[in-house]
Formats: sequence, structure tokens, C-alpha cells
Amino acid sequence: MKKTYLFLATGFEEVEALAVVDILRRADITCTTVSVTGDINVTSSHKITVKADRLFEDGSLFDADMLILPGGAPGYKNLLAHEGLKELLCSYNAEKKYIAAICGAPSVLGAHGLLKDRKATCYPGIEKELTGADYTNSNVVKDGHIITSRGVGTALDFALALTEILAGCDKSSEIAKSILHA
Repeated sequence: MKKTYLFLATGFEEVEALAVVDILRRADITCTTVSVTGDINVTSSHKITVKADRLFEDGSLFDADMLILPGGAPGYKNLLAHEGLKELLCSYNAEKKYIAAICGAPSVLGAHGLLKDRKATCYPGIEKELTGADYTNSNVVKDGHIITSRGVGTALDFALALTEILAGCDKSSEIAKSILHA
């Protein structure tokens, strides 16, 4: 079974995080939410508190097929400030393991040098933070092992693209049909 980690920081965007968790779990892909705050309860950008599955410091996170970063303000800036997450992202990148980010979170990848000479997208207005990237305004962009998306309105497309990568086109289509996604 494929395994993913989705990281929650104070100020995360709920739809970008939870829609992805929901779609991946519907596809029988393990999606574990990981708090980077030191607290299992993480409050979103719209003051909704979510209980993460585990804390970042609860043990190794090197065993997944994909790391996922939701956006939201100031959530993505809090992800950027987490040194342990930076080390993890750089390690996954070195191994060419999948890394996915949506909304403001692609800027985290840019800041850590992971978008150099790659096509990427993000929330409008933060394109300049995609250091080294070739920006495109597509809803979802996959360039090698890096997947980026634009924001709340593209969260289902993003989640279904991740499902296709991890479980195949048939499974992604099956899930899309079951949730009435055109």
C-alpha cells in the first residue's frame, strides 16, 4: 500500500489539506497527517482545529512514497520555518521521491532550492517566491517527482492527480466518478 505524509502547521488551509487526505484515503492510500507545531491539535487559517495523526518528532518520516504540503496563510510560512521539515524535503528530493505542494506551499520548495529548472505553479501573487522555477498558471503541474497546484479551487484536481501518480489512472477516475467530479 502506498504511503503519504501531509504536514499541518498553524494557519494551514483546510480544504487544501483535508480534501487531499479524503481523496487519498478513498483510494486506499495511507495519508497520515503530521503536526509540525509540537501539538497534536493544529488550528487552520479559518480557526478550525484539526487533530493530526502524529507529531513530526514522533519518529522517522523517511518511509513514505510522497510528502504533501498544503498552503494557507500563515501555514505555508510556518512550514518554511521548520528545520526538520526542510531536511526531510531535501532528503526526499535527493532520492527523487514524490513531493507535492499547493497554494503558497510551492514557495517552500522554491526557498529550499527544489524547484530549480522545473515547471511549477502556485497561488497567484507569490510566483516570485518559486525560486528557480519556470512558472505556469496550470491548475496542477507535475515535473518529475515534484507536483504543484494553485489553491483551494484546484484542491480536488490536485488530490486526484496525486491519486493517479500513486494508484493509477483507473483508481483516480473511479474516485473522481464516485465524488461527481467532472
